[in-house]
Amino acid sequence: MGKKILVSFVTALQNIRTRFFHTVLSILGIVIGVAALVAMLSLIDGMEQYAQEQITKTTSLKAILIQPNLYKSVNEVGVKKQDYNYLTYDSFVKLRASLTKSAKGYLYSRQNDEITAKATNLSVGTIVTGMNLPIHPDIQLLYGTAFSETDLKNRRAVAFVNQRLAKQLVGKKPEKTAINQQIVYKGTTLTVIGISADKDAKVGQLMMPITLFPDSVLKATPPMGIIEAENVEEVPELKKQIEGWLTTNMSTKLADFSIITNEQRVSQVAKGFLLFRLIMGMIVGISVLVGGIGVMNVLLISVTERTVEIGVRKALGAKRQDILWQFLSESITISTFGSLLGLALGLLSTMAFVPIVKALTDVPFQMAYTWNTFIIIMVIAMLIGVIFGTYPAMRAARLDPVEAIRRE
Repeated sequence: MGKKILVSFVTALQNIRTRFFHTVLSILGIVIGVAALVAMLSLIDGMEQYAQEQITKTTSLKAILIQPNLYKSVNEVGVKKQDYNYLTYDSFVKLRASLTKSAKGYLYSRQNDEITAKATNLSVGTIVTGMNLPIHPDIQLLYGTAFSETDLKNRRAVAFVNQRLAKQLVGKKPEKTAINQQIVYKGTTLTVIGISADKDAKVGQLMMPITLFPDSVLKATPPMGIIEAENVEEVPELKKQIEGWLTTNMSTKLADFSIITNEQRVSQVAKGFLLFRLIMGMIVGISVLVGGIGVMNVLLISVTERTVEIGVRKALGAKRQDILWQFLSESITISTFGSLLGLALGLLSTMAFVPIVKALTDVPFQMAYTWNTFIIIMVIAMLIGVIFGTYPAMRAARLDPVEAIRRE
């Protein structure tokens, strides 16, 4: 059986070679369709990889976000709640203490507001952030210190600022001289004890103990909590414990909170790209379908031209199965040949496309070639060969040898 199949494929290659240009013109649909499919899959895989890299760079897969949910749905309209639960420093400390797994906890309340430099009476717009300890590793101090645990618990009126705000406070003086300056925020006089690096900050930032925020500020801009596990594997268990604590200790249970893990974001991105991949695949599939019709056309012409040959072969003892395999293998060979040409064209086109994307968007974007792409191409080649080659092969196999020989 294996030898017969091999002979069928060798015969198919010989027949294709005798009608090479006719075959190439007939499989242009497959070539273009497969090239478009390869380019599309590679582009989408590259986009998905880039999106996942950006998510993991900007957020941690170990982090669990506890976000305030300030809106309720009334007749499918989002309406802000009049009363709601929110995290405070004390409740967040209790939440952390209830966790059975070791984890870091960060609590932030951020708002845009106006502060005043006490020495010059200069008003400056800035982002005011109330936070707990430890200070997040992304914040790097250049001068001075951050506030301590004692400062946090005793509500000491101290703060640290970023470089941009320091420059705004001291004007032409060295930014380091902002240390020990006094600034007024909502009636509270704060002493600057440290200066942090700007990094990507485009505006001034003031960081202070969250315990200094009055209840009115906390209610207006409820804090967001972040629990960061030591291992990614511990995230589901920690999330379950957080939900359990909020359900037990908050009067509205989980109604006022959204518990989000970054694995969900990665999963949502993957689902979005999968949907995009399926839609684009169906569109590109039209071209592949046209290519399959071209393969059927080649084989039907081949059956007509080789009617006498088929009759002679059957008269000499060839079985229906032999004729069927001959034309089916020819169909698979033609579609595989077209798919390989399309694969090569798709790879070359994507290589040319990437520099254009980088030049236009200034994004470190790369194509992603996966084994899935190559497997999909080979499966398409086999399916096209079988589906569009079956009818011509069956038509050839059913020819009566006497009638076939008479047609000469």
